[in-house]
Amino acid sequence: MPVMTYREALKAAMVAEMERDESVVLLGEDIGVYGGTHLVTDGLLDRFGPKRVIDTPIAEGGFTGAAIGMAMLGMRPIVEMMTWNFSFQAADQIIQNAAKLRYFSGGQASVPLVIRGPNGGGVQLSAQHTHSLEGFYGHFPGLRVVSPATPADAKGMMLTAIRDPDPVVFLEAGALYGTKGEVPDGDETVPFGKANVAREGTDVTLVAYGRQVNLLLRIAEKLANEDNINAEVIDLRSIRPFDEATILDSVRKTNRAVVVQEQWRWFSVASEVAALIQEQAFDDLDAPVERVSGAEVPAPYARNLEVAAFPSERQIVEAVHRVLYRNRKG
Repeated sequence: MPVMTYREALKAAMVAEMERDESVVLLGEDIGVYGGTHLVTDGLLDRFGPKRVIDTPIAEGGFTGAAIGMAMLGMRPIVEMMTWNFSFQAADQIIQNAAKLRYFSGGQASVPLVIRGPNGGGVQLSAQHTHSLEGFYGHFPGLRVVSPATPADAKGMMLTAIRDPDPVVFLEAGALYGTKGEVPDGDETVPFGKANVAREGTDVTLVAYGRQVNLLLRIAEKLANEDNINAEVIDLRSIRPFDEATILDSVRKTNRAVVVQEQWRWFSVASEVAALIQEQAFDDLDAPVERVSGAEVPAPYARNLEVAAFPSERQIVEAVHRVLYRNRKG
């Protein structure tokens, strides 16, 4: 399999679908001439022309609303948010229109729309441009919300997203754009609603999504080498729909769980995972579920403060030690 960066994998999926289906078009700020702020759409204007790679004004509500109309009329638009915080300007269109039009129309209308862009922190974009919005958009029925962690999943889930008949909130980790991994050739899609067991283990279940998955994999190797702890790592991948079975099967095997997110703790994905385990696997638990989340502050700009505001190796290792009733180290 070829090795690609995360951004190359996203582009490969969009190019494949644009070549396969003429109804697929791109809209967003600086995605054409400039090639995209994160270079995901670099070169696509020359390849597909300005009618299919559309540079928009700085008006998220306007071009997202236009994309919803295009989708209702049979096109398959992909909207780029320069960062996901800018979607606040289009939240009314996303939540009140895209998410509800199938319901409003009694199933007569669908909105095959993908809204994509960088989500979360780690790239020093400060408080207004650093948000983890999976919990926010995951709250609303009618939206599909996904957060791939690897180049292979970025490509496979983008293929799935473009073909989906309903609106998809596609949350890319900005800090992962340059990461590399093997990506299958051809038309290999990744289904929504199916988590990935990124590492098998027997002692504790570690659950995350997005860029936190890579952190958990590094920690799991360290725990195995230094503490003789065999951790299982679950990559949620899909926030809505949500794979309950994979989480529960893992917890019933390990009897312990730590859920990690860079999102704020209150009203979050980690809260939902913890509630699921408590409701459906309580008798299998040998310790309370631990949650490790971002600090309850706006994201700082200074690099040292930004690092401190998101989950750290020390916090996660200490949580693992607590659920295993081991003395805290360091």
